[in-house]
Amino acid sequence: MGGVLSRINNKSNVGELIEDSQSVSCKRQRTSDSFWEHSPRLIPSLPDEISIQILARLPRIHHLSAKLVSRSWKAAVMSSELYRCRKELGTTEEWLYLLTKTDGDKLLWYAFDPISIKWQRLPPMPAMTVNDGPKSGLSGLRAWNMVDSSIRIADAIRGWLGRKNALDQVPFCGCAIGAVDGCLYALGGFFRAAAMTSVWRYDPIVNSWNEVSPMSIARAYCKTGVLNGKLYVVGGVTRDRGGLTPLQSAEVFDPHTGIWSEVPSMPFSKAQMLPTAFLADLLKPIATGMTSYQGKLYVPQSLYCWPFFVDVGGEVYDPETNAWVEMPIGMGDGWPARQAGTKLSVTVEGELYALDPSTTLDSARIKVYDHQDDTWKVIEGDIPINDDSESPYLLAGFLGKLHVITKDANHNIMVMQADRQNHSVPSPSTSSNKIVHEVPELVLGSEANMWRVIASRSGGSVELVSCQILDV
Repeated sequence: MGGVLSRINNKSNVGELIEDSQSVSCKRQRTSDSFWEHSPRLIPSLPDEISIQILARLPRIHHLSAKLVSRSWKAAVMSSELYRCRKELGTTEEWLYLLTKTDGDKLLWYAFDPISIKWQRLPPMPAMTVNDGPKSGLSGLRAWNMVDSSIRIADAIRGWLGRKNALDQVPFCGCAIGAVDGCLYALGGFFRAAAMTSVWRYDPIVNSWNEVSPMSIARAYCKTGVLNGKLYVVGGVTRDRGGLTPLQSAEVFDPHTGIWSEVPSMPFSKAQMLPTAFLADLLKPIATGMTSYQGKLYVPQSLYCWPFFVDVGGEVYDPETNAWVEMPIGMGDGWPARQAGTKLSVTVEGELYALDPSTTLDSARIKVYDHQDDTWKVIEGDIPINDDSESPYLLAGFLGKLHVITKDANHNIMVMQADRQNHSVPSPSTSSNKIVHEVPELVLGSEANMWRVIASRSGGSVELVSCQILDV
């Protein structure tokens, strides 16, 4: 990966992480004449099978240095064989991958290693130009040369989203982010006022992005979820001759075959029960979240007429019956929402969590869903949330615990971990042989507070867009 970010103050548990001033290219050394390069084996006097098992125990944060040893080591570190061995040995590591957006509407990815407490910058997502249209799976390409039409479409997008930025100039605007089979995926979105079908995949093994099979329908602001090792995509909006149209359709991607398959469309049954045709035409149904829980996909939904959103419960997809059913009433009615009706959630060790930002302006509460009582229950311990941000928080689950990513009053990005004795989350060591490491922390607030900061870095004016966890 790119430049390593490290702490500048070793005396602090949570130091400011800055980019290493030395570029990777300056660290590379010629090894063609070295002993390693002439050795027929990865490690002299050892069979390569044993050497692979040794390298598989090397923490990922050191893989960049390992690649500099020799060409054979570089090939081994970037091989799928090594990562298969890591899975067999139980030495895979969960890293947090964070997507941010700068003032200039540039998307930047960072990877965080919770063991070494270091950040790495990922290669940028592929740049797009007008000429990239057919290759990137753009929808409505005839609009490229229709300037007036493009302006009208862009105005419609801005009006629908209630934003001021010229989104028709921002590649990947409204793209969905997912993670499956050890890779990140960026799906669809808008570019130049056209919705995209394109799907880009980031492979941490080779540290690069490449384009994979496109979706069957151009989408922006769709929702993603993973179930049984497959990536599901539902809803979103697309553009047709009548303007922006909400989607009820769904599809699923198999990372092993690279094939997209159709999934039954969401019925949006609550939207069919509106009392008048006027309301049915005015209020458009839209999926506002998605999570994998208890072997099914749960999709909360809303009816919207910008800027108003009306919660209408949601629907559940069961892969065994290949059908949608109505979401339990308590789950749908009590699902906390943030801006634009978006409902974020995360499943950690079988428990479904959501964040309710509506308590006060500078704090929030975590809720956990009780499926037996069909209710959301509040967990004690306020979370410091700076609610004046465009995107004040993200949720993630790794190391067997719940995490909240947010920005403090000084615009620093904080990774906060839940740690509450009377509502503890099982350690990964109870369910696997993976080695568990403790991470430094800074406890916030009183003793009753369950949150501790395990890392921070300067955020400035960047927005938090999305986060995913890869176990590689």
